[in-house]
Amino acid sequence: MSKSILIAEDDTSLLPLLAYNLKNNGFKVIQAKNGEEALLALKENLPDLLLLDWMMPSPNGIEICKILRQKKETKNIPIIMLTAKSEEDNKIVGLESGADDYIIKPFSTTELIARIKALLRRSYTTFDVDILEYKNLKINLKEYRTYRNDRTIHLGPKEFKLLKYLMENPGRVFSREQLLNAVWGHGIFVELRTVDTHIRRLRKSINLKGEHNLIRTVRSAGYSLD
Repeated sequence: MSKSILIAEDDTSLLPLLAYNLKNNGFKVIQAKNGEEALLALKENLPDLLLLDWMMPSPNGIEICKILRQKKETKNIPIIMLTAKSEEDNKIVGLESGADDYIIKPFSTTELIARIKALLRRSYTTFDVDILEYKNLKINLKEYRTYRNDRTIHLGPKEFKLLKYLMENPGRVFSREQLLNAVWGHGIFVELRTVDTHIRRLRKSINLKGEHNLIRTVRSAGYSLD
């Protein structure tokens, strides 16, 4: 069944272009030209993913994010923020408001489609197997056991969730905010440095002397399993 996407965008030239390209990629599309139309559309049908323009007429994208994350029926809808704001502080504001991803205008349609598909995979994929593997690292999801080179690794609950999330998305760089939302949950007030602490514990557990460090730190960006 085709996934449905609600586009909330006040740019009258961009909105139909986005809708056209999404439909060509097999998605069902719902269009809204402002925040009020978006909230009305959400009351009628919940989409599988939401594209939100930050600067559209009130309520803007940030305000809608906060509204949706407070409601049980909408708190888990994947959200991608569309914005011309490229500064790092603005990215943090967008992610902390509840957005799962952030794409800066102007952007290529190809990149947007790839981001949408990746986010939908992370949000809705159910694994037919109980094992995740990356190089010589293995997680048994059913038994909550972790192995490297067949050596059993003992992880705390948060380290296990962090590793699972990274192994589901190898090679992708995640910011601290994204990791907080994925592992601790939206709306949970935890210091960003908490992520660093748990990453250090995770590295210490999975990396013995002579073993390659599988978790890469990307300066000013975040972490990646790479």
